[in-house]
Amino acid sequence: MSQATYCKMWADAQKDLDILLQKEREEFLQPETNLGKVSKMLATSYIQYMEIFRSLAAAYNHLIHQQKRAAIRPVLDGVMGRILEIKMEMVKLDNSECQYLEDILMELNRPLEDIEIPIPKYFIEENLEVLQQREKTLDEILLNAGLQEQKPVEAMTLPEAIKLIQVAERARQGRSRARFMKKIYLEEKRTTKQEEQMGRSPDDAATCIQKVWRGYVQRKRTEKMREEEMIFLGITLPPHLEATSSFQKFAEKVKALQGDVQERQDEISFKDKLRETEGPHIKETLQDQLSQCFTECRHITGRFPDYPPEKAGGSKAIFSEKTPEQVEDEGWKMGPSNFLSILEEGSSQFKVFWQNRDNESDFLQDHDPELIKEGKREEVEEEIRVQVAELMEEKLRNLKLHVDGEKVSTQKKGGKAEKAGKASAKKKIPEMERDLTPDRTIDSLYQELAEGGLLIKAQAVNLSDYIGNYDCLRSSLRGTGAQPLPSAPDVRQLVALYGILPLGSQMVHENAPLVKSVLLAGPAGVGKKMLVHAICTETGANLFNLTPSNIAGKYPGREGLLMMLHMVLKVGKELQPSVVWIGDTEKMFSKAAPKGEEEANSKRLGKMLPQFLKALKPKDRVLLVGTTTRPFEANIGPFCKVYQKIILIPAPDYMSRFALWKHFILQNGGAFSSLENLSCLAQVSDGFTQGQILDVVQTVLSELRLLQMPRKPLRTVEFATSLARHIPVYKEEQETFEAWYAKTPLGRAWSTALAEREAEDGKAKKGKGKK
Repeated sequence: MSQATYCKMWADAQKDLDILLQKEREEFLQPETNLGKVSKMLATSYIQYMEIFRSLAAAYNHLIHQQKRAAIRPVLDGVMGRILEIKMEMVKLDNSECQYLEDILMELNRPLEDIEIPIPKYFIEENLEVLQQREKTLDEILLNAGLQEQKPVEAMTLPEAIKLIQVAERARQGRSRARFMKKIYLEEKRTTKQEEQMGRSPDDAATCIQKVWRGYVQRKRTEKMREEEMIFLGITLPPHLEATSSFQKFAEKVKALQGDVQERQDEISFKDKLRETEGPHIKETLQDQLSQCFTECRHITGRFPDYPPEKAGGSKAIFSEKTPEQVEDEGWKMGPSNFLSILEEGSSQFKVFWQNRDNESDFLQDHDPELIKEGKREEVEEEIRVQVAELMEEKLRNLKLHVDGEKVSTQKKGGKAEKAGKASAKKKIPEMERDLTPDRTIDSLYQELAEGGLLIKAQAVNLSDYIGNYDCLRSSLRGTGAQPLPSAPDVRQLVALYGILPLGSQMVHENAPLVKSVLLAGPAGVGKKMLVHAICTETGANLFNLTPSNIAGKYPGREGLLMMLHMVLKVGKELQPSVVWIGDTEKMFSKAAPKGEEEANSKRLGKMLPQFLKALKPKDRVLLVGTTTRPFEANIGPFCKVYQKIILIPAPDYMSRFALWKHFILQNGGAFSSLENLSCLAQVSDGFTQGQILDVVQTVLSELRLLQMPRKPLRTVEFATSLARHIPVYKEEQETFEAWYAKTPLGRAWSTALAEREAEDGKAKKGKGKK
């Protein structure tokens, strides 16, 4: 699509965002007692924000104009953050990580795919060079340490072998034809030389001239017809507009370099010009405003104000307006947002600078000098404000001395400021936040963690590789009181919301509801480990493996574990984003007493994890992800204290199993036939996990079986026979997972809310009976 198309997409998204913001002002800020209505409002806004998010992400990925991309970026991050805020409110209201959105989607005429969360490409593209260099460094460290072997020569697949033979055969035929044509050419050349020696007749000469002329005329005619056809189809420009084709070529060159953010010399020159032309005026204005503020303050309070220190904002703190305290009302009311102001600012900027701009005639997609001036003007004002602050502070001191007779004493040695500094220095620094390696570089710590096997290479898998469709029968459980379990698309959404989006965007991580840890619980083979690697792949995050079996014997004792966590924390913060993965995490919180030193070390690490999480601040894009196949063996109190979000992943439902069979068979070189019934396979594989289905497909589709497939099509019974060798997730095991989840904080909140609703319904029925 053209640049104009993506500009229109951006404009439409901004228009929808304005409507949605106006709707929020009218609905979300008013108290509401009907929780059903509240739930519907939140779900509708969630879906609409998701559509805006998808449009803005597409526009940001494809637009060339760097200033337009810079205008979209804060709005895009703001929409992501607002989606997270609404999701948290929905979870708090429904006491569940999964919501029934099918009815809302039908009302809005939206397909189920519209609530799939797109992953912005800039998470990776804007740091691509750094990530590639980091991956190369990690490969070298692992190779030198003997932890990674050089990639062996893999056996060719059948399609690759056929393609190689075809290429070789075509090359052979080309060489053979070339030799044949050379032979003909030499024969014709020899015949021509003989004719020249013998001399040509006038008729032969006339015929030769006619051939040359007719060929020339026909070539010109054909060339003209081709040009007319291309102009008619709109593929090329007419001759009088050919000069503008240079603009198109330049635009293509810019598009190839779209991801490169280049510093322009124009910006420096604009800043210098602004400092020269507008600097004196800005300085004079700031001085007048501060003088007026001093006078008004003395008129109201009877004394001049104290000048705020630079740490408190300097002169900015004088102009800042304090917001009144919010008054609590009865009923539900949307909590304060950190992103609405960002969205409103982005919307107003779009209306001022971009809404009425002609985008179709901008072939060069060049920068706008006025926008650069606007951005640089703020930098110049900040520089001048610091200069003015020194002058105005001295002026304020003189005013206090001559008008009020008040002496402003400077802080002496040993004064309050110094004592406060000493008191803060004596304040105990948390153990996990101390720098235990002040004399070591990040590179040396990185190398030690990699050589120790704690920093591993993430597998290249995307979140979209987690295959599965929506369960159409889930809505039938709505009236039963059972808590909904996430289907495969729900799992993708939750992993994207709690893991990928905050790790990918610094602004989202700092301002959105902070999620420091996530637990993925479920039977073996449902894809928990794959989801951990997908988070790292989508965000370019480092992956630290602190699984008990991986750290056994490496950092023994409490001091060793403290040093290990310190190194992981230091490297993870410095090279963020980072994911700290703990597999079989239930062993760290086991109810049973430790039997050996390794188990004792694991439980010791579990007790240190709360301190580890406390050391993570909103600016640190570090996420702790635990995976477990037996969560019911853990002591649930400290377990849920460590993991803020718990995602229970069940075995795939019928629709997901159907999609899995189809995807895995095609992925492994299989083909469908009339003897193969996917619906039957999806039915008989009830209770089997994704990993088991993949293993069955890979076992059946061996190299020999793929060679036999043209004359012996695949049959359903082949897969069913191999499937019978695996043990499914029985109903009792699934009920054990659900019973454990009911004891988690969110599960208990669901049960409590359900009991309250049943009690209210009982009272209502009893009242009707009396009437």
